[in-house]
Amino acid sequence: MEANLATPNLQLAIMAAVRVLEGLAIVGLGVAGFIVYRRVTDLMTEVEAKHIAPAMLRVNAILDDVKGVTAKVKEETERVDYAIRATMDRVDDTADRVRSNVRAKTGRIVGILRGIRVAIEGLLTTTQPRQPRTQNP
Repeated sequence: MEANLATPNLQLAIMAAVRVLEGLAIVGLGVAGFIVYRRVTDLMTEVEAKHIAPAMLRVNAILDDVKGVTAKVKEETERVDYAIRATMDRVDDTADRVRSNVRAKTGRIVGILRGIRVAIEGLLTTTQPRQPRTQNP
């Protein structure tokens, strides 16, 4: 019976050794994964510090300049728009005043000329008696 127990004990010992080796391999993979993770994070930190941060500073400076230029252009546009509107209002007021002054000064002259024209037309036209119209010819 001892011979029969030696074979399973040997198989169990081999299986236990394989399990221990698997456990060590898993722990080794975990440690290797952690080391790779740490190196990648260090690399990302280094890339960010050397390349991304200076680029972001330049981009932010450019955006600040663009913001200032945009504000200045908007301010100047509003100022020009106000000046154009004010000028147009003054031109409209001046045109209205000139129109009313011309009408006021020429209104009497036009009235007198129309009266003279009607008088001349009245003198030049001969008055002929009108013939009564018939309804049905």
